[in-house]
Amino acid sequence: MILDDTFMAKKVFKTHQFGQIMLLPPSLDEMIDKNHPVRIVSQIIDQIDITPLEKKYKGGGTSSYHPRVLLKIIVYAYLDNVYSSRRIEASLKENIHYMWVSGMSTPDHNTINRFRGDRLQEVLKQVFSQVVLLLVDHGLVNMKEVYLEGTKIEANASRYSFVWGKSIKTSKKRIENQLEELWKYACGIARDEMKDTEPLHFEQIAPEAVKQAIEKIDQAIKDKEVDKKVKQKINYAKKNWPENLKRYEDQEKILGKRNNYSKTDPDASFMRMKEDHMKNGQLKPGYNLQISTQDQFILHYSLHRNQTDTLTPVSAYGRI
Repeated sequence: MILDDTFMAKKVFKTHQFGQIMLLPPSLDEMIDKNHPVRIVSQIIDQIDITPLEKKYKGGGTSSYHPRVLLKIIVYAYLDNVYSSRRIEASLKENIHYMWVSGMSTPDHNTINRFRGDRLQEVLKQVFSQVVLLLVDHGLVNMKEVYLEGTKIEANASRYSFVWGKSIKTSKKRIENQLEELWKYACGIARDEMKDTEPLHFEQIAPEAVKQAIEKIDQAIKDKEVDKKVKQKINYAKKNWPENLKRYEDQEKILGKRNNYSKTDPDASFMRMKEDHMKNGQLKPGYNLQISTQDQFILHYSLHRNQTDTLTPVSAYGRI
């Protein structure tokens, strides 16, 4: 039996009135849950001393967004996995949680980037320390039992820009050996000019010393019958070796105690990263991040260039 439409239940939809003007507009505070994370962020930052951050402002000129407000925006955005300054800017106009925590302020992406890049960077550790002390005061952590965990994070750098300390040593040794061969060759064909010359020896091969040695060899074999290949090698050495050695010195300064670094991000070292469930990995530029925790609270963090956790002791709180 087929029922007529007149006997079927009536469809009822909720009313909606777009563009309806409200006599009393809704409050953002009433629209946000009492236990929402944005409220916790706001409460914590309200309790910390931001004097070091305020000192970053010179004063004068036009008014600035309050650093406490900007700090709340940045912290909540990161908690919400939003890192792009343009996305944060958009959220301040579209998301009620961002509107609430900012007090309806709308700093643009340039203001956000200047704040976190120029002003916040040098005082972030102080702000972080105050948050940890606040957790201690509230009895949430006791600092007696701290657990340390490390992880490797990939750097935003080219993975094909290796500079290896071992390769630099090999290149310097090759120059030293070839220079010694040229020296002996020059002594053999210019005995009178170089009969009182001591054997070539470098305690530390350096650009200026190599340059002087090449000039002396070149002067000794001048107007002599010299093998064409030897002349080519001397010309190459004169043009390239001092410059190469200067570059090696600069690279060794960047290396420090490391054995490699990335040309596009000299702070990053090449580390073996795990790729998949088969643990197939490859060398990529990255950092070794060490995090101290207790009851899921992060109490300390430090960033290292070392590839293994054994080279990053607990006492090594220094940053890069």
